[in-house]
Amino acid sequence: MNSDRAKAQEDAIFAKAAWRLIPFLGLLYVVNFLDRVNVGFAALTMNRDIGLGAQAYGWGAGIFFIGYFFFEVPSNLILERVGARIWIFRIMLSWGVVSAATAFVQGPLSFYALRFLLGVMEAGFFPGIMLYLTYWFPASSRARFNSYFFFAIPLASAVGGPLSSAILQLGGITHLHGWQWLFVLEGLPACILSFLVLTQLPDGPLRAKWLGDDEKRIVAARLAQDAAPAGSLWSGLSDIRVWWLAAADFGIIFALYGIGFWLPQIVKAMGFSNIETGFVVAGPYVICAFAMVAWARSSDRRGERIWHVVAAALLGAGGFTVAALLHGDALSLIALTAAAVGIYAALVSIWTLPSSILGGTAAAGGIALINSLANLGGFVGPYVMGWLKQSTGGYETGMAVLAAGLLTSVALVLALARSLPVPAPATVLD
Repeated sequence: MNSDRAKAQEDAIFAKAAWRLIPFLGLLYVVNFLDRVNVGFAALTMNRDIGLGAQAYGWGAGIFFIGYFFFEVPSNLILERVGARIWIFRIMLSWGVVSAATAFVQGPLSFYALRFLLGVMEAGFFPGIMLYLTYWFPASSRARFNSYFFFAIPLASAVGGPLSSAILQLGGITHLHGWQWLFVLEGLPACILSFLVLTQLPDGPLRAKWLGDDEKRIVAARLAQDAAPAGSLWSGLSDIRVWWLAAADFGIIFALYGIGFWLPQIVKAMGFSNIETGFVVAGPYVICAFAMVAWARSSDRRGERIWHVVAAALLGAGGFTVAALLHGDALSLIALTAAAVGIYAALVSIWTLPSSILGGTAAAGGIALINSLANLGGFVGPYVMGWLKQSTGGYETGMAVLAAGLLTSVALVLALARSLPVPAPATVLD
């Protein structure tokens, strides 16, 4: 009976922490992801205004991830040293300024430069939050808590579609084009929210004023119970499993951004207006958001990770394959929705794996390395889609290539399975 009472008390504390932190972190990630991918909607009119062809646009959209790649690991190490509060404040303020400044690009070169700089400024936000969540929630229930944070990705795409297409209609006000207003109005929230980070985000449980001393001790004891052994920076960077996970995640990110940056143009090519395109694109992402959370709860409840990644990635690959073979607009949208659900479910599942093998500074470096390498897929995916679109005149070949990327991820995760620990099933908190 006492153990049941202690477990209920423990669950209540983690639920309290989740309600205090994750909605705010999710809001930050909505803004983050929107500033990263709003170029997909800007491209509906920007490409013509500044002279971008399909291949040049794909290159510029993706070069963000090159800047991101070089600064991920250093950023996460700084976060571990100075604390999440100060460092996430810095990241958000600087990326908001650069995102808004993208409104003033004049041609391909300035577009490339600001997209690269945006990647530099934003580097460390996502892996920093992934590391931060390990300070608060035990591994056995991390898929679910991660999914609440990941909910922001499809939510940003769902909200961003109608919002971005509406902002595009502001062209002509103060002599700015609609796509310029898009970058300005969607860059400012990051700057404003960065100052709220200073008051709303404690560096960890010990700094949380809304936790009592007994609650802090319970959190610390529970996290210590199933934490991976602490390791050095080198142990995290040199662990072959880290590189293997990065390669597997690369295929998922390759598909996510390969379709994400191009979906507005794919939908518009079906004959929709800019406004209609925003609402049509929102639909698949609304479905993704709820499917992803349900998938994560299933993973935690069963204490199973590998097959949740594999099944989701197979769904994504199947969706792309069907979309490439079909020519009816309605059927293609259904297939692309299935592909998106598979991608997001695979993404939330695969990010439970790094923290099961990494602890301490090894976690800070290893998580950042996985994300930086995997996010190179965000450069390759859009560029390949643009190159194939320009070469073939359609999107079918590109979708087939995205499916192949997901199948590669399936093979890599299955090969890695035996070297990863098996989590215990968790009680699902409501």
